Amino acid sequence: MSKKYCIFLTALFCAFLGVFLVANAVSPDREFSQMENRVLAQRPTLSAEDFAIRLPLEKSGSVFTGEFMSDFETYVTDQFVGRDGWIALKSATELALGKQENNGVYFADQDTLITRFDQPDEDRVTDNLSYVNKFVENVDIPVTFSLIPTQACIWADRLPEGAPNASQTAILEQAQAAVPGAVWADLYTPLWEHQDEYIFYRTDHHWTSLGAYYGYTGLAAAMGFEPVPLEEYQETIRSTEFYGTVFSSSGVRWVKPDTISTYVPDTGITVVSHTYDSKGNPVEEPRQLYDTSFLSVKDKYSMFLGGNQSLGVVTTPNTDKPKLLIIRDSYTDSLVPFLTPHFSEIHLLDLRYYKLSAAQYIQENGIDQALVLYSVPNFTSDSNLVWLGR
Repeated sequence: MSKKYCIFLTALFCAFLGVFLVANAVSPDREFSQMENRVLAQRPTLSAEDFAIRLPLEKSGSVFTGEFMSDFETYVTDQFVGRDGWIALKSATELALGKQENNGVYFADQDTLITRFDQPDEDRVTDNLSYVNKFVENVDIPVTFSLIPTQACIWADRLPEGAPNASQTAILEQAQAAVPGAVWADLYTPLWEHQDEYIFYRTDHHWTSLGAYYGYTGLAAAMGFEPVPLEEYQETIRSTEFYGTVFSSSGVRWVKPDTISTYVPDTGITVVSHTYDSKGNPVEEPRQLYDTSFLSVKDKYSMFLGGNQSLGVVTTPNTDKPKLLIIRDSYTDSLVPFLTPHFSEIHLLDLRYYKLSAAQYIQENGIDQALVLYSVPNFTSDSNLVWLGR
């Protein structure tokens, strides 16, 4: 290799770096990624406190503990110019090399993207079950408890051959045994019996409305009401262009989109989200059972109830029915419509945002029944269930 050629390669490499350095410097920072459906890291700031040196060194400022550089690295990664394209290129390269996984997502059969489920931390699982148990002991109303198995369990036959996949059924058995004071709802059986149907999205971690219906039949058996037969509903297709959160994190861009459907009409049903303003005053925000404005954006699943909320109250025309409180994750959003014929009010608490006493809430609002319902992955990893035991 000649000296001139070496100089040429070096100059080319430096020019390549320079282009991206300039591009990153002049490109405005993005606050939110529609493709990844998450808030992006912003440029960290420095103050005199960050340069402080103390003993022990772990209590020094962020510059000396490495915290600042870690935050800055996250910022650079999130704000790198053309980030979405680079993620897609990485995923395509992984597939070309024969790999069947990227960013913890398996490239499964039938154009399905399945989030890898690893063996959860046993201490976290035990603690979370103890919080549910304590909640059951603290209230004087019937409590139903269940966990929702996900694609990695019900559609395990679609996973690549030999793909590591921890047992969700073992978690279900452990959960049922650990909370004897609650009525256990078997959602595994109705989902398993309909595994050949479109019960989960292929590009998102949630169940479809059809999957939520079969979960609803399992809840009905445990809670003592008769489910409305599926044939009495008419399916309404809301979107055929849904790409969910698993699609975003996988980097895959070659699978076909999902379809979002609903079955239950929203006639006579009101939804109110309860929040607080900057001064701590309560604020009521009207929402809808189906907010179709979300169908025009990436986060189409938020069509159900308008997305995440700390506390939501769904009121139905069935004033003679009991009031239900659900301690829940986002799987409940598409389940709630099926529950509306059986309850006068459905109160929804998301412990990621609601930090007050659930037991006290039950007393103050005349709740008749409670349901604790999470997907298996969310339940085994959630650090907020500690609030349930208070």
